[in-house]
Amino acid sequence: MRARRFFNTTGPCNPDDHYMLPPADRLVGAQLHRYIKDKLFWVLHAPRQTGKTTFLLSWMREINAGDEAISCYVSVERCQGVSEPERAMPAICNAIKEYTEMLKLDIPETTDTNANSMLSNILIQWSKLVAPKPLIVLFDEVDTLEGETLISFLRQLRGGFASRGVGMFPISIALVGMRDLKDYITAAKGGKAPNPGSPFNIKEDSVSLTNFTKEDVINLFAQHTQETGQQITPEALDYVYEQSKGQPWIVNSLFKRATLRILDEASTETVTLAHMLEARLQMIEARETHLDALGERLHDPRIRQVIQTIITGDLNPSMGRTNRDVELAMDLGLIGWNTETGFTIANPIYEEILTRYLNSGYHDNLPPPSSWQWQRPDGTLDMERLLREFQSFWQTNSELWEQSSDYTEAFPHLLLMAFLQRITNGAGRIEREYAAGRGRMDLAIEYKKEWNIIEVKLLRKGQSFDTLKATGIQQILSYRNSFSPAGWSKDHAPAGCYLLIFDRRPQAKELSWDERITWEVDAATNVVVLGC
Repeated sequence: MRARRFFNTTGPCNPDDHYMLPPADRLVGAQLHRYIKDKLFWVLHAPRQTGKTTFLLSWMREINAGDEAISCYVSVERCQGVSEPERAMPAICNAIKEYTEMLKLDIPETTDTNANSMLSNILIQWSKLVAPKPLIVLFDEVDTLEGETLISFLRQLRGGFASRGVGMFPISIALVGMRDLKDYITAAKGGKAPNPGSPFNIKEDSVSLTNFTKEDVINLFAQHTQETGQQITPEALDYVYEQSKGQPWIVNSLFKRATLRILDEASTETVTLAHMLEARLQMIEARETHLDALGERLHDPRIRQVIQTIITGDLNPSMGRTNRDVELAMDLGLIGWNTETGFTIANPIYEEILTRYLNSGYHDNLPPPSSWQWQRPDGTLDMERLLREFQSFWQTNSELWEQSSDYTEAFPHLLLMAFLQRITNGAGRIEREYAAGRGRMDLAIEYKKEWNIIEVKLLRKGQSFDTLKATGIQQILSYRNSFSPAGWSKDHAPAGCYLLIFDRRPQAKELSWDERITWEVDAATNVVVLGC
């Protein structure tokens, strides 16, 4: 009897051990049969943990199960950070030998000691060895190669392209990584765009791998239901898709935590929205490798510019989808774009992770919640007292703390969210909504089943406080009217609406704190307007 399968979050999936969907179904623009029939080289790029390696291994098994060709998967990740071909090429050739041995093939040792022809020669030998079948090679993690190593690697593939054929050279080669080939060619050339003679011009297609659709998410859990009998509510499935936007690792992680940790492995209890809310919290607090790796990307100045624009909601005409920094952020899976929202963080889970990563220093160094007055006698959240405490903290500490921030434009947003997280940890949650061009950030704070709404706006040079206040009030009312987070009862309106306006004009520092720290209630709407 086969052991029970499970939702996988570590390494490639295989159908014997893991619930999985056919990864080839998510390839955008790929014509796999043509790449073999017409002897083509091509590129597959997609963010980390979306199923690239799973696809490659699955396709390799499919090809090798027939009689028409031999395919082999080769990862070149061992050469990450090695920019000298003299060191990297022997390692790549060793990787090829190791992977071919798994197919019970034995490539003769190459006598070529020239790093700039060594790879080409071993591919020629390999092609002769498998003849009369043609050879297909799937190179994974190609974007870990850099500098002269990358250039040499691609030049040797380009050199064999014209003579590719049975017994001559691989007829089809896939180059796979997180970024499109043109991006790492440009990086290898010191930021200069590739010219028409560059090795990349032999590729036929540049293909990507999409996230799961909502139907995919439903079908993935259905495999678990079929094997174990365990059901899941529609609300829980909706929440998984909404929080993940179909990102495969997140989907599997939420399902795995709900079925193996929150509920016992042997349990047949129906998985509910409450289980998924707990799974989300556990996943975020665990800071697993995949999520931590995303946080590290925020140090890159190119990524910083893009993410900061999204957090603050600024308009930036240079930030189009053809902008190289934007392309990088999209290739890494950090952001997305659509006609309705423009540029946003790719999914709510990433929003939470990136926010916590950026403001962890503020969060961890804030005074303990017990030092503030923020609770009513019954233990519920007194939002007005809490926000007055925040204004006091802002007055005392913001100028000093901002000096250590890389994200200076988004500093008010990050400090406010750290302040709120310090209070709600363990007893509530924060829902965030922000996107480039919105001109604001909307926050919904849930504490002991009561909700409050906060909108954040920045007062810039040339703007009027009163005009910005009027716009902000209309926006927060619109947000309130469309407010419907998971687990919220529509029978109760949010307890309060608060508009925070941070004065970021150059002349603001000339004002006294009594002039900058303000508090008023809009008589017509009951929206509380705070100046900071």
